[in-house]
Amino acid sequence: MNDKLISLEEFWTLRKQVPIIDARSEGEFLQSHIPNSYNLPILNNEERIIVGTLYKEKGSLEATIKGFELVGPRFHKIQKKAIRKFSTRKIIVYCWRGGMRSQILSWLLSMVGFEVYRLEGGYKTYRTFTFEEVRKDWKLILLGGKTGVGKTKLLQKLRESGEQTLDLEDLANHKGSAFGAIGQKPQPSVEQFENLMGEELRLKDPEKTIWVENESRRIGKIIINDQFFDLMSKSPLIDIRKSEEERIQLIEEEYSFLPKEELIAAVNRLKKKLGGLRTTEAIEDIINGNHRSWIANLLTYYDKTYQFDLEKRDPNSVKILDLTGIDLQKSCQFLLQTKNQLDGKLTNPTH
Repeated sequence: MNDKLISLEEFWTLRKQVPIIDARSEGEFLQSHIPNSYNLPILNNEERIIVGTLYKEKGSLEATIKGFELVGPRFHKIQKKAIRKFSTRKIIVYCWRGGMRSQILSWLLSMVGFEVYRLEGGYKTYRTFTFEEVRKDWKLILLGGKTGVGKTKLLQKLRESGEQTLDLEDLANHKGSAFGAIGQKPQPSVEQFENLMGEELRLKDPEKTIWVENESRRIGKIIINDQFFDLMSKSPLIDIRKSEEERIQLIEEEYSFLPKEELIAAVNRLKKKLGGLRTTEAIEDIINGNHRSWIANLLTYYDKTYQFDLEKRDPNSVKILDLTGIDLQKSCQFLLQTKNQLDGKLTNPTH
């Protein structure tokens, strides 16, 4: 078989030039995978169950023979699909542990002229890396503030200025509220979210601060792992202040164009917390296009929730920064000044 086994370190460099094929089943790929890889299953979902059951009941030999019996008639289709998809005839292949499925795919593609690199240890090696990466002792500063102060825009501006940032909401495809999924792509699984997060962190300098938006443990259906969330809760937080008028305007710019039925559904999800009257008023305002009114209505709830969470923090780890009336560029400068003030004063207790 004409393939080359590569380590994870070699993989990081090679994947910049060479496409990646995941040889696992559709279900495994959907649950989680190496980002930007293409799924070309050797065994599909049903076949994998059959072979796995046979392996447990009768052993490796019978399972292997059955696997070839199931997939053998499809060999030519797999080859044709790869030829159509990857014209350069050079690919990286992986399966769960770097075993039989990736070996079979490597053999099949080598037979039709592909130069194949096979990831040693497979997806398990990659997943071990990302799992550990998102649980390291990173140095963080949190961007806090009530809904509508523009934390996401500030985070983007900090990145443009050369700062290290980690946008958890962007990775989660969710803005972190009852309205957070509207207009977003489907959320990844928790495991895939950690893969994406690990990929981002892999490129960060652990000696330098990473700016992260203050989040609850849950972002939509995504749950932040305990270690990283604990790190966030102990890290310095800059509590950004803006006028209510500015906050309403920013939220209106982001949400007023969204479908009314989806906005109403989001309000209904908050009904128990808002109460019947406030819910009814908000829905009527959405129907009538009175966006500033329903936003102000809901801010009463969100402001109380934020204040409740803020009071759980060590007050010595919180720095208030009033950015009322200040543009994005100047706000970024104030944040950087505040970061310099925090260095050596509000040090991360784990460092």
